[in-house]
Amino acid sequence: MQLNRLTGAAALAVCLLGWIAPPALADETCNSPYLSNLIKGQEDFVYVWTLGVPGMGDGSDKLVTLDANPKSTTFGKVVAQVSVGGRGEAHHAGFTDDRRFLWAGGLDDSKIYVFDIHTDPGKPRLVNTIADFAKRSGLVGPHTFYALPGRMLIGALSNTKDGGGATGMALYNNKGEFIQKYDMPATKGGDGYGYDLAVNPARNAMLSSSFTGKKNYMTPLGTLIKDQGAMKQFGNTMVVWNLKAMQPEQVLSVPGAPLEIRWSLKEGDDWAITATALTSKLWLVKKDAKGQWQAKDVATIGDPAKTPLPVDISMRADGKGLWVNTFMDGTTRYFDLSNPEAPRQTYAKQTGAQVNMISQSWDGKRIYVSSSLLANWDKAGKDNEQFVKLFAWDGKALNEQWKVDFTQLKLGRPHHMKFGSRTGQQAAWTMEPPRVAGR
Repeated sequence: MQLNRLTGAAALAVCLLGWIAPPALADETCNSPYLSNLIKGQEDFVYVWTLGVPGMGDGSDKLVTLDANPKSTTFGKVVAQVSVGGRGEAHHAGFTDDRRFLWAGGLDDSKIYVFDIHTDPGKPRLVNTIADFAKRSGLVGPHTFYALPGRMLIGALSNTKDGGGATGMALYNNKGEFIQKYDMPATKGGDGYGYDLAVNPARNAMLSSSFTGKKNYMTPLGTLIKDQGAMKQFGNTMVVWNLKAMQPEQVLSVPGAPLEIRWSLKEGDDWAITATALTSKLWLVKKDAKGQWQAKDVATIGDPAKTPLPVDISMRADGKGLWVNTFMDGTTRYFDLSNPEAPRQTYAKQTGAQVNMISQSWDGKRIYVSSSLLANWDKAGKDNEQFVKLFAWDGKALNEQWKVDFTQLKLGRPHHMKFGSRTGQQAAWTMEPPRVAGR
C-alpha cells in the first residue's frame, strides 16, 4: 500500500477503511486502538514526560524511565533519563502505531521530540526533534498525540495568530513529515477550541474536546482565576468527527472545559465519557434512540463550589469503572460505571497535595499517579509535591507501593506517563487483515 503517495483525508480514508484496530490484549486503557505490539502482562517501565525546573538538575525537560517490574532489582527506581536541552512546558506524549517510538510535545515552545523506545526499551533515545510544528501548521501547543495507521494525529491547544483558544489538529506521517492541518469548527455551535482526541473505529467516529489557549495556560493560576475575561476563554464543546472523511459532523454542548475522553472498550459498548475541569462534572457521550450523538451530564465530582479541578481520568478495560484525579484537593476517586447513565463514586483517597495524571494497568490492579499539571499552575511551598506513585488496587483500597520523589532527585515536575515493555516493542509493524473486535 503506497501510503506515502497519498495526502490528507485521502490517505486517512485508505488507512482507516483497510485496517480496523486489532482487539486489545493488554496495556493502558487510554491508548489509540491502532497500536500494535501491546503489552501482554506486567509493564516493565513507566516513561515519564517531565517538565524542567530552572536551577534543578540540568533544568531541561526530559523523559524519565522508571522500573515498574516488581521482579527487578531496580523496581521503583529511575533507570534512565534523556534531557532535550531546554524547557518548553513538557506535557503529553503518545506512541506511534507500531509502538516503536514515543512522540512528546511542549506547550510553550511547540517542539516535538521523538524517542526510540524499541531498540532498548529501558534506555530511550532522542532520535528526532520537530521544531517547525507552529510554522508548518499555524498551531501552538501540541497536546494529544494519537496514533493512526502510519500516521500521527496531533491535537493542539492554541494558534500562532493571537495565542487564543482557536486551534486545530495536524497530521504527520511516522517519519515526522507534516501532511495536513484540520481546523476545529468555529461555526454552527463550535468554539474552535481543542484538547483531547479519541477514536472509535467501529463507529467511524472521533471525539475532540476543548480547553484554552496559550495566553491562559501560560498564566499563573492565581492570576488567571481573578481575571473574569480570561476565565470566559475556555472551551465548552465537544465535536463528533467523521473519522474517515476527517470532517466535523456534530458539535455537542459540554460547558466547563471537557478534557480527557475515554471510550468504553467493552465489547458492544458505543459510548464515551469525559470530565469538565471548571464545572467538575462527568459527561456521557452516547447515541440517542434516533441515532444522534448526545452529551449528558451524569455525575458530579466532589464539591464544584470548591473547584476540585478534575484533570485526568482512566477507565477500566471492561468499562465498569472510572478513576478521576482532582488537582486542587489531591484526591483520586473511583466511580462505578455499571450504569454509565448514573456513575456512582464508591471510593476516594487523597494521594498527594496535588495530583494530575493517572494511568492504570490493563488488569486494573496497578494505578500510577503523577503530580504536575502546568509549571505556572502547580502549587507553591510545601504543597508543591512532585512525584510518581504506584498504588496497588484490590477493589477496596489503594495501597502505596512506592514513590519516586522528582524534586529530591532533581528531575523536575513529572507529568504524562506511558508504559513500556522489555519485549512488547520489538516486532516490526505489519498491516493486519481488516477486523472489528466484537463483530
